[in-house]
Amino acid sequence: MDLIKQRRFAPYFLTQFLGAFNDNVFKNALVIILTYKIVSEHSSILVNLAAVIFILPFFLFSPLAGQIADKYEKSALIRKIKWIEIGIMGLGVLGLYLNSIPMLLCVLFLMGTQSSFFGPIKYSILPQHLHSDELMSGNALVEAGTFLAILFGTILGGILAGYDHYVMPVSIAVLSFSILGRLVCQFIPEAQAEQPDLVVDHNPLRAGRDIFKTVAKNKVILYTIFGISWFWFFGATFLTQLPNFSRDYLQGSPYVATALMAMFSIGIGLGSFISSKLSRGKVEVGLVPIGAFGMTVFGAYLGLMDIPFSATENTIASIFTQWVYIKALLALLLLSISGGLFIVPLYASVQHKTPIEYLSRTIAANNILNALLMVIAGIFAIVCFAFGNSIQSLFTIVALLNAVVGLFIFRRVPEFTMQLGAWLLMHSIYRIGKHDLENIPDEGAAILACNHVAFVDPIVIGAVSPRPMRFVMYHKIYNLPLIHHFFKNAGAIPVAPMKEDPELLNKAYDSIAKALENGELVCIFPEGGLTPDGTVQDLKPGIERMLERTPVPVIPMAISGLWGTWFSRHKGQAMKGWPRDWMKKINVYTGKAIAPEDVTVTKLKEEITKLRGEEL
Repeated sequence: MDLIKQRRFAPYFLTQFLGAFNDNVFKNALVIILTYKIVSEHSSILVNLAAVIFILPFFLFSPLAGQIADKYEKSALIRKIKWIEIGIMGLGVLGLYLNSIPMLLCVLFLMGTQSSFFGPIKYSILPQHLHSDELMSGNALVEAGTFLAILFGTILGGILAGYDHYVMPVSIAVLSFSILGRLVCQFIPEAQAEQPDLVVDHNPLRAGRDIFKTVAKNKVILYTIFGISWFWFFGATFLTQLPNFSRDYLQGSPYVATALMAMFSIGIGLGSFISSKLSRGKVEVGLVPIGAFGMTVFGAYLGLMDIPFSATENTIASIFTQWVYIKALLALLLLSISGGLFIVPLYASVQHKTPIEYLSRTIAANNILNALLMVIAGIFAIVCFAFGNSIQSLFTIVALLNAVVGLFIFRRVPEFTMQLGAWLLMHSIYRIGKHDLENIPDEGAAILACNHVAFVDPIVIGAVSPRPMRFVMYHKIYNLPLIHHFFKNAGAIPVAPMKEDPELLNKAYDSIAKALENGELVCIFPEGGLTPDGTVQDLKPGIERMLERTPVPVIPMAISGLWGTWFSRHKGQAMKGWPRDWMKKINVYTGKAIAPEDVTVTKLKEEITKLRGEEL
């Protein structure tokens, strides 16, 4: 929460909050006005047309917006966009005074256009102003702020449009908030252009195709933005149905419907805040499977629970006095909290892993996919209802689909489940201290060389490392039934001693060289096996062969505190008897990088032993 007090974040946060708030004031006011004030017939068609018109610019202009955000300095772009917002709101005011439906729909299209240009900047500017250990907190605040802005803007827009003489209050509100946003954005610090020599392609189809081709080269980023877009499918489905769910199942008053929407937005905010706290400064994608699990469980529960019909309309007070309704509200709250746990690490991961020079275009691709899945969500709901499904049935179907999509993503990107295991290990079995992790480079190839104390060493290192890595592991462990596929998808490299399988050993060296040539981190345990007595054993010469082929820095690491635990061989055999030493303190120490020409097995053993210290 300290970020909210700092100039490098606060003006940006307020700018994006006011923008989202103002958009929803105008959009919801327009929906109410079209439904009750200007027209009486075909209002449902106009309302759905308005939703399509607002989303359409994200398909048309996001490729161009992403290129512009990468090419030019971002704070200046934001100021120009906010000037344009004031002009658009001025046209909106004129449309309200003229009672002109075509003009108001045109204004809605321009609002969507302005939002499509702001979107890539909104997320790509964060890595420029925040440190890597602040990305989770920054994204948590942005997501919480966005959903609360949507909620408050929707409520205020409905209230203002409800007045008999609605033109003046709506006009004052939208102009005032757009002007305030322009004043606040003046204080956003400069964010330099990341690719000033970029040649902008103005053809949206060709530019969009090129952006997706670039994103598709990195499967982790591709499936991560698919996960983000799925969240918007899931969230749009539930949020859109809440008013009718309140009326038809809870027999709630209009205020109950508003309370449900408020609870959904507050839950997203709480989940975002919790994800920030649980991550402790790390981009913690291990929280994503937890969020996905909660979205499935509580979404299905909401869809399958038995809600008796009430003959009288329920108020907010009566809803909170009946246990069956309280259970429904709790399920909705826990579902939305799970959504916050799901979405924040995904956004932070995209920002952390995407090369900064085309991050804005990656966000643009994400926005296109978001818009597409939100449109599909609406069509999917219509089809479900056409086949006789109820709102609760729709909730159940989407919750089960969420499980399918989650399993698909986690299978394609094993890092999510690996980090989940590491996170659970850190927070339920051991307490892990991290020392000098800044010695691990933010980018580029390197070999991490660590002592081998216990079978959970890779999980411990993966839990603390700021970057994903390829682990070199004994082939018999790699080929264990049930978990072989997991190791394979995680990119582990199986290895065998020369006397056991020389062909596999040579393949391992090839895989290691290729990973290093691609700029990846490779983690090895050069002792060649678990220590039998807790001390650092003599290192195998394989690392010298790796460096002869691919000379990269070697970073010594040491784990202390695991010797004597259930996963070590202190009893002669690991994992014998019952586990003990719950919540024992484990320490991971990281040394300075050693130049490849200076590495010898003797020197590396000395460095690892020095890092580990006397503690066993």
